[in-house]
Amino acid sequence: MKTFLSLVDVTSKLDPTDYVGFTFFVGCMAMMAASAFFFLSLNQFDKKWRTSVLVSGLITFIAAVHYFYMRDYWAVNMESPTFFRYVDWILTVPLMCVEFYLILKVAGAKKSLMWKMIFFSVIMLVTGYFGEAVYNTGSGPAVWGAISGAAYFYIVYEIWLGSAKKLAVEAGGDVLQAHKILCWFVLVGWAIYPLGYMMGTEGWYNSILPQGGIDVVYNIADAINKIGFGLVIYALAVKKNEVHN
Repeated sequence: MKTFLSLVDVTSKLDPTDYVGFTFFVGCMAMMAASAFFFLSLNQFDKKWRTSVLVSGLITFIAAVHYFYMRDYWAVNMESPTFFRYVDWILTVPLMCVEFYLILKVAGAKKSLMWKMIFFSVIMLVTGYFGEAVYNTGSGPAVWGAISGAAYFYIVYEIWLGSAKKLAVEAGGDVLQAHKILCWFVLVGWAIYPLGYMMGTEGWYNSILPQGGIDVVYNIADAINKIGFGLVIYALAVKKNEVHN
């Protein structure tokens, strides 16, 4: 009871013009609603596609829990919850990479593809955290950011031109269409995060991108990317379920 009352007290003190706090709250509620939607829809799919929809629900549920804490951290400290944000990403981004493997299994995707994408997503996030929160002075952010960016571009290459792309073409039809949409999420949606990284750290790029104001962008991008990813998977599962039936 004490914990509940303390949370009510914290949220009651949010300023009506606190747009960062607002987007934390909306992001939390949106992703929790998406999780409920994905979990409650599982029974309509066969085992082949149920796993993909389940992973979509896990992604948004993990994000919703972290946003619950990030919202209150922001309300109390009025600073970006970098640590909680990276904990969220280190769990959810690899799962988003797993989604590529799951939809491409119909074309014979091997687990090596999944582990390769997970590996580079972890490298991208760990080095990003080092640059943003640990070695965030001098040339540190630029060096660690370059490593993180290289890992990101490898993932982009893999899904747009590499073996994942070839498998999607082989699968064809609805799988290829879903793969293309997910690729655009990674290319455009995920590109917001490197931009946010540069706005949140010091480096040569500050002459191009001003520092500060990244949390609203991060929050909106997270909700769109994670819920959008899940809806693409859900739509594919629905189509395949209709064909099967």
